[in-house]
Amino acid sequence: VTELTDVDARRAHAVVDDHLRAHPDGGWLEPRTCADLLSCYGIPQIGWAWAETEDAAVLAADRLRGFDGRVVMKAYWPGLVHKTQQHAVHLDLRGDTQVRAAFRDLETRFAGLMTGVVLQPLAARGTELFAGVVQDDVFGPLVLFGLGGTATEVLADHAARLAPLTDHDVHDLITSPRCASLLFGASGSAPVALEGLEQLLLRLSRMATDLPQLAEADFNPVLATPGRVTVLDARVRLLPRRPHDPYLRRLR
Repeated sequence: VTELTDVDARRAHAVVDDHLRAHPDGGWLEPRTCADLLSCYGIPQIGWAWAETEDAAVLAADRLRGFDGRVVMKAYWPGLVHKTQQHAVHLDLRGDTQVRAAFRDLETRFAGLMTGVVLQPLAARGTELFAGVVQDDVFGPLVLFGLGGTATEVLADHAARLAPLTDHDVHDLITSPRCASLLFGASGSAPVALEGLEQLLLRLSRMATDLPQLAEADFNPVLATPGRVTVLDARVRLLPRRPHDPYLRRLR
């Protein structure tokens, strides 16, 4: 198991404790808390900003102009899981006029639900991957990896290993999915940043091992390019840790 020296586990526990103190039943983290938790483990995230008003969204977009000066806007409200399925995402926004129009559209369609929006620079092209964690009552955290994007659930091209991951586990995770050839340079394309991908999986494994309250984590998509690996969208669900016997018979 690779030792990671730049992890702030103490701050991560504080983030989790603060959330569960405010939400005793747990649940999905809001974007700012989620980003704070990932930063404790050095998990690379694309730049982003939070905005609750139209004017704040315009100012944030001006700071974040990315590839070709374009930005992405994502609606948020507690309990929102699949933003694409809810049509709660606007891509390829150019200029203040389009940012304002996108905010008004989301505000109108999700009136009474939306608490704010997340803005991000439009990312360059790359291979979209998925990395995640689910907690098993018997075996503990299970790390999943595979093809990401909107087709991830349809194609189900994933591999899984129990945490904590060893260097051999990480190698198996990266090479097992059917999409592995895309990572190593298929059809003459350059391979993605494999070391960055390994680090992402190791850090995700460490987070899941450190935090038994982490019930589920979903990084989709993770953008892999020859230069770097970046998490474009992350969701984390926490639950209070209540000891129980997984083999005890009970009514469902």
